[in-house]
Amino acid sequence: MPDAMTAAAASPVVASARASARPLMRLALVWALALAAIVAVLLVDVRGPLELALPRRATLVGGILVASFAHAVATVIFHTVTSNRILTPSIIGFDSMYTLMQTLTVFAFGGSAIAATDGLPKLIAQTALMVVAATALYTWLLDRAGGGVLTLLLVGVVIGLAFDSVSAFLQRILSPTDYDLLSLELFGRLSSVQPDHLPLAFGVCAAVGAVVWMRRRRLDVVLLGRDGATALGVDHRRELIVALVCVSVLVAFATALAGPMTFFGFLVATLAYRLAGSHQHAFVLPMAVGLGVLALAGAQLIMRHVFDAAGLVTVIIEVVGGVVFLALLLGRRRPK
Repeated sequence: MPDAMTAAAASPVVASARASARPLMRLALVWALALAAIVAVLLVDVRGPLELALPRRATLVGGILVASFAHAVATVIFHTVTSNRILTPSIIGFDSMYTLMQTLTVFAFGGSAIAATDGLPKLIAQTALMVVAATALYTWLLDRAGGGVLTLLLVGVVIGLAFDSVSAFLQRILSPTDYDLLSLELFGRLSSVQPDHLPLAFGVCAAVGAVVWMRRRRLDVVLLGRDGATALGVDHRRELIVALVCVSVLVAFATALAGPMTFFGFLVATLAYRLAGSHQHAFVLPMAVGLGVLALAGAQLIMRHVFDAAGLVTVIIEVVGGVVFLALLLGRRRPK
C-alpha cells in the first residue's frame, strides 16, 4: 500500500518533468540549427584571406544576433501586455518615426548628410529620441482616467499615420538623387551594421534581456489579464509600463541600427508560440530568439549563395512575415 501511494504521489512529478523536457528538447534543436547557420555564414564560401573576410562576416553575424534578439523579445512581450498576438510593436509608430527623422535630415541638409552623420552619436540620438517619445506617450495615456492599452494603440496608429503623411509629402519635394540616398535608409539592412556599434548594441540587449528574464514569471501572470494578475498580487500597471519601456528600447535601437523590420518579429513570435510547447516566457522567449537567428542566418545563406542577392534578405523576410500575418488574420475571421 505505501508503494502504491508513493507511486501515485510521484506520477505528477514525473509528468511535470516530462512536460518540461519536451520544450527543452525543441529549444535545443532550434538553437543547434541556429548555431550551425551562424557558423555557415561565417565560413561558407570564403574568398580571399580568412583574416580579411572573417571580421566583415562577424559584423554581419553581430547584426543578425542583435536584430533577432531585439525584435523577437519585443514582439513576444508586446503580445503579452496587449493580450493580442496579431499586433506588432510597429503599430505604436516606431517605423514611422524613424522614417520621418531620416526624411527630415535629408530634407534639411541634403542626401550627403546621411553619410556625414552616420556614426555612434547618431545611433544614440535616434534611439534616445524614439524611446523618450514612446515612454512619454505610455505614461501620459496610462495615467489618464480610462486610459489603457487600447487607447495607447489607437493613439499610436494615429501618430504613425501622421508621421507617414509628413514623410510622404517631404519625399515628394526631394531631388531624385536625395530620394535615392534616403530610400537606402528606409528598409532593413543588416549588411550596413557598423562594427563600432555592436558593443553598445550587445550591452543594450544584455541589460534589457536581464530585466525581462528577471520578470519572466510576472509576465506569465500578466497573460491572465488585468483582473487575473491583480488577484494574484501582481501590479499590472507597473508591469505594463516596464514591459512597454523594454519594448521601446529594443525596437528603437534595432530600428536605428539596422532599419525597420515591420513583420520580422511577428513572424518569429508566431512560430515560437507553436513550437515552444509551453506558454511560459522561459521557453517562448529563447525559442523566438533562436528562430529569429535561424531565419536571418538561413535566409542570408540562401540569398547569398543560391540567388546571389544578399541585399534582399530582410525584404524577403518581411514579405514572408506579411503573408503569415494576413493568413493568421484571415484564419481568425473565418466562420466556424
